[in-house]
Amino acid sequence: MRGGWSVAALLLAGCASSAPPAEPFLRTTPWGGPETGAGKIQHVVYIIQENRSFDNLFAGYPGADTASTGRISNGKSIPLQPVSLADTYDIDHSAQAMFTACRGKGKLPGTDCRMDGFNLEKAYFWPPSVRFGEYVYVPHRESKPYFDMAREWVLGDRMFTSQLDESFVAHQYAVAAQAGRAVNLPFTFWGCGGDRADVVSTITRRRNPNGDPERPCFDYQTLGDELDAAHLTWRFYTSKYGSPSSGSGSSWSGYQAVKHVYYGPDWKKVVTPQKRFLTDVPAGKLADFTWITPICVNSDHVNCGGGFGPSWVAALVNTIGESKFWKTTAIFAQWDDWGGLYDHVAPPYEDYDGLGFRVPLLVISPYAKAHYVSHAQYETASVLRFAEDLFDLKQLAAADARAASPAADCFDFHQQPRPFVAIKAPKGRDFFLHQAEDHRIPDVE
Repeated sequence: MRGGWSVAALLLAGCASSAPPAEPFLRTTPWGGPETGAGKIQHVVYIIQENRSFDNLFAGYPGADTASTGRISNGKSIPLQPVSLADTYDIDHSAQAMFTACRGKGKLPGTDCRMDGFNLEKAYFWPPSVRFGEYVYVPHRESKPYFDMAREWVLGDRMFTSQLDESFVAHQYAVAAQAGRAVNLPFTFWGCGGDRADVVSTITRRRNPNGDPERPCFDYQTLGDELDAAHLTWRFYTSKYGSPSSGSGSSWSGYQAVKHVYYGPDWKKVVTPQKRFLTDVPAGKLADFTWITPICVNSDHVNCGGGFGPSWVAALVNTIGESKFWKTTAIFAQWDDWGGLYDHVAPPYEDYDGLGFRVPLLVISPYAKAHYVSHAQYETASVLRFAEDLFDLKQLAAADARAASPAADCFDFHQQPRPFVAIKAPKGRDFFLHQAEDHRIPDVE
């Protein structure tokens, strides 16, 4: 494991979970303007999966910008090869790896990318039949539930990560649209529960990722704080990781690195395990805004194996679609970073800490356009921007201030709400309700 991080370090800080707060009422008073979904959308669900580039997961999707070959650093092109979601291997996807894969021509690292240096990333243990573990795609028989969701609703093929690097920073952008100046991974504990030796590197304005370290425990405002102030509800569904016998450990939640949440009363809104979502929704419990992260085997991460990610996301979507909340909900499913996997589209430069490589975005709602590929530019903070515009909240940081909301291009709020179409998948809701806990972290990188 890179950076000296270990599950044992996570055991330094337990995290308590309590019963979810009382169910929010259905609203009849709109928040923002009609083009934001106000008066139609009352619930936002943000599903965060792990570590897949767009070309890797949606290779060959009709109407989307995908590649079947990839360029390597000697100028040649090689075919992308199929590798199962169940195969396990490892690829570096730090900020340094991003700069390497980009092979940029700009004055700053990671800008004006050639997109032909992925073979220079550090990668380990990929299947022996594959020449380069970075230049692969998921076989279509395995990605079919994702393809089916895209065909029924919306697939975004210009979704970039707000951050340059990997999951720790990605999950800060998912809750706060910023990560301070943090880059890459904390050296040990991923949040506020460690000791003074626990630090994370920072990135400078010149994109040097070796800036002075700081503690990975921040006190900036988050979307949760804004929702609290507006008397709106939120929950973050996740799992604890650590000892399966003691039930101790820490949560795979960006809020663990937000001081006033981790040590305050809002920590009870971090709900474990995440499969409680599958029973809460049928029981009539859905917050105004919900985050959901997976356990390792359901995450799509190349380190995890399992291969259950498409079924897991389908189970979440079907649970909402078959509930009373379908007509008032917008669902976003996003992969938090590229995981070191090849993508041919160069990311735009927006600021010293972004944008990162392209990842998939699914937009699912009775008001989402049908069988539509959105080519509008989005980033991680676009999901927060959608919620801010919907609920008439202010922007938190530079990323959500610049980010486009998917409301304009992905939705048609003038149409009648479309009936739900269930997504078929190899594993269903009952499988996940009885699935054994996976006490590994979904992403050790």
